[in-house]
Amino acid sequence: MSSPAPSPAVRLRALRPDWLSDPKVWRTEILAGLVVGLALIPEAISFSIIAGVDPRIGLFAAFTMAVTISVVGGRRAMISAATGAVALVIAPLNREHGFGYLLAAVILAGVFQIVLGALGVAKLMRFVPRSVMVGFVNALAILIFLAQVPEMRDVPWAVYPLIVGGLVLLVFFPRITKVVPAPLVSIVVLTVITIAAGIAVPTVGDKGALPSSLPVPGLPDVPFTLDTLTLVAPYALAMALVGLMESLMTAKLVDEITDTHSSKTRESIGQGIANIVTGFFGGMGGCAMIGQTMINVKVSGARTRLSTFLAGAFLMVLCVVFGPVVSDIPMAALVAVMVMVCFATFDWHSIAPKTLRRMPAGEIAVMVITVAVVVATSNLAIGVVVGSVTAMVIFAKRVAHVVNVSAVHAPDGTQVVYEVTGELFFASSNDLVMQFGYATDPGKVVIDLSGAHIWDASSVAALDAIETKYAQRGKQVEIIGLNRPSAHLHEKLSGELTGGS
Repeated sequence: MSSPAPSPAVRLRALRPDWLSDPKVWRTEILAGLVVGLALIPEAISFSIIAGVDPRIGLFAAFTMAVTISVVGGRRAMISAATGAVALVIAPLNREHGFGYLLAAVILAGVFQIVLGALGVAKLMRFVPRSVMVGFVNALAILIFLAQVPEMRDVPWAVYPLIVGGLVLLVFFPRITKVVPAPLVSIVVLTVITIAAGIAVPTVGDKGALPSSLPVPGLPDVPFTLDTLTLVAPYALAMALVGLMESLMTAKLVDEITDTHSSKTRESIGQGIANIVTGFFGGMGGCAMIGQTMINVKVSGARTRLSTFLAGAFLMVLCVVFGPVVSDIPMAALVAVMVMVCFATFDWHSIAPKTLRRMPAGEIAVMVITVAVVVATSNLAIGVVVGSVTAMVIFAKRVAHVVNVSAVHAPDGTQVVYEVTGELFFASSNDLVMQFGYATDPGKVVIDLSGAHIWDASSVAALDAIETKYAQRGKQVEIIGLNRPSAHLHEKLSGELTGGS
């Protein structure tokens, strides 16, 4: 007799994540969300200034991006909001054509990201080498620190002891207890000190006015014509690519930190949905934020979608309800948190003398180039692309010299067998042609490719050229030992790659 089917309540409990019933996880996620929400406010305002829009636009984007991606994203605990990279891409459009076109570009960028995600662009992440990933992380830490430098220049002297005090709290408070995140303690303590002592230092309120109400949905104020589409499409595509690159790299980094896997395809599509929602709610768009993600995951210990959702929710509550209090938070408190994030993010092991002595020169070069390009351009996406291309060139050059050709002559001198081993592709096949004795070899030549693999048309063309050179001297060539994929490619292309009949 079969057992009775479980009730709907039992099935619902089975589907519910384990952390929903764990008070410790709830506490960690809520406090992490609060810390990130506080840290997002000055960042979003700063990025609004870069984009040339009202500070409320960046704050609205941070709110809608975080809340939306917490539901549709593929990487739990990752923070998405308004970012500097996106602001730099769309700033010229806003400056030259107006805010309505900026919103149209944000919505179209979201559509592009959904399409690219559905086409599997996330799978390209497997081609990003570890040396590029290390360079990305180190460059990111440098950029985060450089972003804090303006807050430490031309400021009252009291800012410096406040930053030092904040760092001391961030380092030593976790040794006392980890129940409350150290960044939250640091922010609260420094705010109380500055208000109670009447210390005049730059505050969050100095960055711009905070919103007093929630964003409302609406359509971009642009003509819905083909001219508008052609105008915003290049900016939208650039924003989509930069946003996806940063988001997928950040997701990969969080995967490594948490030893968990995430769906990069879902994250790509989720970023698109979040940008579409943000555009309709009057936000400037965005992508994953590595600095705030590090605060959430590495410093505060968050691991679920709840912290991401609450970061956006707390941001809006803090702005709308507690605006006057939040405005009094000294920037020194947030600078201290971000400097601590820099030190926690940077891969110090990668630059240790012992590591550098053991690492291949090519790997070090790729890491350094990635860091240099990112810091020079302030664009993580460009640095990752340049680093990946550099790594591929170094790899191709290395593999190109792995092909070996050895000749074995028959005792009677009537035949020679060339044994070819290695990977045959465009870089290695050019040298292959020069390793045969066309003038001195006997009338029968056998090329044994049992230890080789043909990867592209360049290799087939090289083999055709070898056969042609021998044929011009009246000598016969036989190619043997091809594995199935190589044989298929050779049969398909041999004789078809030159203009001759």
